[in-house]
Amino acid sequence: MRFTEGADAPGAVPDDVLGFTEALFRIAMDDLNAALTAIREGRYEAAKAGKVAIGDLAAMGRKVLEERSNVDKLRKQVAGAVGAGAELDLDAARDEVGRRLACLRDARGD
Repeated sequence: MRFTEGADAPGAVPDDVLGFTEALFRIAMDDLNAALTAIREGRYEAAKAGKVAIGDLAAMGRKVLEERSNVDKLRKQVAGAVGAGAELDLDAARDEVGRRLACLRDARGD
């Protein structure tokens, strides 16, 4: 998935966005688990790192939901632009397909 040309272009999106996001979540979860382990061992100074990890997880979750919403809005806009202007006339489309098939049969000599 790319929004600009070239993998090295400014603003290029990694090919595996889901994998990248999952890696960020794993890092934050590892940090949180390390902080919880340290707190259980009596090293309460790790509480600050745990709080930061929880904040990171919450922020990433909000950002993922926000971006999903933005993508959904963009899809709706694109779908609206494609269908805008005229309604699809299936009867006319069927007639046109029939007309073209008749032209092909005539050209073939059937």
